[in-house]
Amino acid sequence: MPVFKDEQEVYRYIGRLFEELTDDPELSPKFRRADTIVQYRYSNPDSQITVKMKDGEDGQVDLGPSEMQPEIVMTMEADTAHKFWLGKVNVTMALAKGQMKAKGPVAKILKLVPLVKPVFPRYQKMLEEDNRDDLLKAA
Repeated sequence: MPVFKDEQEVYRYIGRLFEELTDDPELSPKFRRADTIVQYRYSNPDSQITVKMKDGEDGQVDLGPSEMQPEIVMTMEADTAHKFWLGKVNVTMALAKGQMKAKGPVAKILKLVPLVKPVFPRYQKMLEEDNRDDLLKAA
């Protein structure tokens, strides 16, 4: 059984995390240096988050359908994304095992990986503040 009951829960937590990062004065400029648009396509439940991280431009996060054209597409189950944001997924291993699939320039994908580590505690705190022990235990 998936950890998120529907796509709205994916957007409420993972989507909100991306929205907060877009507004973060310290982290947002670092992510924008990746100079790309990434689309995360999740299954179980089906959902999609598109994130614009373009150097010199404002960030943008679209939850659901998007007009933005992604340069990188990451595909995985929403459960895998949830575990990733809790710091419990090794991207290299997940890609090797097919738990995550990536399309696009590998160099840009690899640039993003070290940037996300400071975000893990933020995601956990968000779940704790919403009293979502069920999601914390599901990882």
